[in-house]
Amino acid sequence: MPELPEVETVVRGLNEHLVGHTITSFDFDWPKTIKTPIEIFKKEIEGAKVLSAERRGKLIIINLSSNHSILIHLKMTGQLVYKSPKLQYGAGHPNDSLISKLPDKSTRIHFKLDDNSEFFFNDFRKFGWVEMVPTTDKHLHKFIASLGPEPLEITYLQFKEVLFKYPNAQIKAKLLDQHVLAGVGNIYADESLWAAKIHPQVKIKDIPEVKLETLFAELQAVLNLSIEKGGSSSVNYIKVDGKTGSYLSFANVYKKEGGPCPRCAVPLIRTVAAGRGTRLCPNCQKI
Repeated sequence: MPELPEVETVVRGLNEHLVGHTITSFDFDWPKTIKTPIEIFKKEIEGAKVLSAERRGKLIIINLSSNHSILIHLKMTGQLVYKSPKLQYGAGHPNDSLISKLPDKSTRIHFKLDDNSEFFFNDFRKFGWVEMVPTTDKHLHKFIASLGPEPLEITYLQFKEVLFKYPNAQIKAKLLDQHVLAGVGNIYADESLWAAKIHPQVKIKDIPEVKLETLFAELQAVLNLSIEKGGSSSVNYIKVDGKTGSYLSFANVYKKEGGPCPRCAVPLIRTVAAGRGTRLCPNCQKI
């Protein structure tokens, strides 16, 4: 599943290539992908111009001139592909559908745009979803309303406040909890915890203030670095122009188990924390 930097990279690309186009029609092959009644979806989308794209957590939001917004969750294998007579830009799961002739067997929704351009939502495993909501009410949508604050838009004191609602919880579990912080996933939790020298299974109440401050700073730094580099693109995601992100070449611990810790040279290990594969340094990150 994409994390905050990957989705942010997708959204920035959509703002560059999709905004300004009018959706003239659409068709679909998997009704369960669209969570809105089709007649309502059709009424609000056909003839509407794309005004902007934005992100909330791991959710993509496309705002339309019909005063409605399309919510898109790519889940594990979703793709968004914009195609014009001269250009084809893809974002999402890196299979051949990003660059092949579309629609294909993975295409769930095919949007036809003005100027003979097209926009495709592909999803091989059919876990992704699309929903239409009134733009003024999008913040009330149950998925959006359930999300915690954006980690790049809060202060340290706000970061501390949301974590200390769960003082006895393990720190990594709450970094990954989308109700606590929106958009942080496995890669960036591991990287920031390593940078702050915090074991992922330590209880929040047991983290010294100075280390918690460092964790906040390092989490923001690693998220911003990944956005700058185009996302992680480690297995499933490439950015909107079809190029893979370069962030993972700069990662310190993610998928580096067995190699030396960049700080102390002790071999990094892989374990399980918060139900997820976790990389850490057993010397720098003692529980």
